[in-house]
Amino acid sequence: MKKLCILLTLTLLSLNLFAQSGNNTKQDVIQKINGEEMKGKVIKITDSDVTFIYAGETAEYVIKKTDIAKIVHASGRIETISQPNQPAQERQKDQVTMSASPADHHNKIAILPFTYLTDNQPGADAIGYKAQEDTYGFLSQHAAGYTILDPRTTNALLAKGGVTRDKMMNFTMKEICDILGVEYVLDGVVTQNKGYQTSSTSGSSNTKVKRDGDKDIKGVSTYDSGSANSVQRYDVAVSLHIYMDNNASIYNQTHKAFLSNTDGSYNSPLEYLLKRCPLYRK
Repeated sequence: MKKLCILLTLTLLSLNLFAQSGNNTKQDVIQKINGEEMKGKVIKITDSDVTFIYAGETAEYVIKKTDIAKIVHASGRIETISQPNQPAQERQKDQVTMSASPADHHNKIAILPFTYLTDNQPGADAIGYKAQEDTYGFLSQHAAGYTILDPRTTNALLAKGGVTRDKMMNFTMKEICDILGVEYVLDGVVTQNKGYQTSSTSGSSNTKVKRDGDKDIKGVSTYDSGSANSVQRYDVAVSLHIYMDNNASIYNQTHKAFLSNTDGSYNSPLEYLLKRCPLYRK
């Protein structure tokens, strides 16, 4: 009987120590963007979700990464997941960070080569690259607080990532942002359609009279000349679309040039849209 009491005492003591040890076990802590904390065990992390179990429970919860600011693992390692979303006007006040890592997208912009359509058919790629350069040149002077990738770097990273023009539609904007390491992507379309033609004609006539001194007219000769000129005019429109690295669309507008022109210039409608986009700053 004495041995049995000793055995029971040791068993209860062991269970008590085990319970205390379990209570002192460090836990994973998920800190959400809204300030909420979740304590327990992180089971799995994917590209878009985190699977989590609360301490003392068995039910599994799946939390979107876009809702998580960071995870403090039981080991002490801190894993930053995403930055809190802020209005573009507030982000313009942030200091520009030049030492970016692939996971650090905050306040970084990339401009994709524009799509160029002429009479609703694919046009020359060179026009699309020129519109990309023009957008970069204009926005670089009016986007303080942001880091803008130059077109050469953007196009090189797209090529290395396999994002060619014919495969562009196979990638989400989040995937493109990850490849480029940016928070915002500008995508545009320049559309040029033939408008009306203007025509003009001009002519002149020259008549010479030959006389024999003061006598009668010996002959009359007439020379006529004329020219015709025809000018093709074009209707031009630009569409601008801005995406964030969570696939959200924050700007989608189209503007048509007020007057048709003879050279197909798109600068006027492009600047009109850029001045009204959320990334523009005077």
